[in-house]
Amino acid sequence: MTETRRGRPTMNDVAAEAGVALKTVSRVVNHEPGVNTATAERVQAAIDRLGYRRNDGARTLRQGRTASIGLVIEDVADPFYSGLSRAVEDIALGHDYLVFTGSSGESPTRERDLVLAFCARRVDGLIIVPAGDDHEYLTPEVDAGIAAVFADRPPGTGPEADTVLCDNTGGSRAGVHHLIAHGHRRIAYVGDSPSIFTAAERLEGYRQALSAAGLPYDEGLVAMGPVDQGRVQADVERLLNSPDPPTALFTGNGRTTVASLRAFASFGPGGRRLGEPHGADVALVGFDDFELADLLKITVVAQDPVGLGRTAAELLFQRLSGDEDAPRRVELPTRLIDRGSGEVRPGA
Repeated sequence: MTETRRGRPTMNDVAAEAGVALKTVSRVVNHEPGVNTATAERVQAAIDRLGYRRNDGARTLRQGRTASIGLVIEDVADPFYSGLSRAVEDIALGHDYLVFTGSSGESPTRERDLVLAFCARRVDGLIIVPAGDDHEYLTPEVDAGIAAVFADRPPGTGPEADTVLCDNTGGSRAGVHHLIAHGHRRIAYVGDSPSIFTAAERLEGYRQALSAAGLPYDEGLVAMGPVDQGRVQADVERLLNSPDPPTALFTGNGRTTVASLRAFASFGPGGRRLGEPHGADVALVGFDDFELADLLKITVVAQDPVGLGRTAAELLFQRLSGDEDAPRRVELPTRLIDRGSGEVRPGA
């Protein structure tokens, strides 16, 4: 009767199958010298028959590391964070590291729980897009040797750490200035919740652009809140149906831009048209590029999520390699891409 093997095969199983010492198997598995060709081939044949796989987890733990990092982002389904995540994975793969990823959903509690869960699994480092502004919970982990980098938003209270941002204020200022340069004087801002760092920074850029042009800041032209279709649609309709409606919209992120486009679609034939180069009566510039924006001819202020993720990961691996310099704050530039929707003039 054939013996039924339970569980995963071990190096002891391979040694017994090949008729060699355990140390010989270890040398073959770890590509160490000292094993003649015929013996190595016999051991490899036993490995193939049994389906043995090296336990990298135990191996790296013996070396004092796990060869893994944790990545906490806002929403893994958001295309912006998908680009950031892929860049982190690419850099990690180049260092033979795995990435564990979780979404905070803008919940500080969920952010903390994810970070601490990754720490409990002994990741070597963390890249965090913070949802909250209290990071004291991270102090014991950093003191214990875990490296941390913050991306897209700075940390709040807690340990100092490297931070990678984009130029939110400057990018927003440039986008609104672009609309002003095309003759617009009543420009609405539709953005994310004001408690979010990036949303607040982009609102500040909007205000700075108005001030530089000698235009008043009108709270009635500002609509901020959670990015869901119902909220954005209600705000867009309220703004455009007001007695003195705006002639242009500046939207604070890619999801808000898409929700605004859908809101305009609800006006139907003959209604208000958004961002069309010919015959449009409302201009549009959006912060963040997004899929199909080029086909829809939407003018955007583009940031670089891939560069953001790559830079954060590179800083993290520098720390893991022993870099003990003072924490860095890196700010990446944005660029305005004019495609037509932001270039129409009032009443065109």
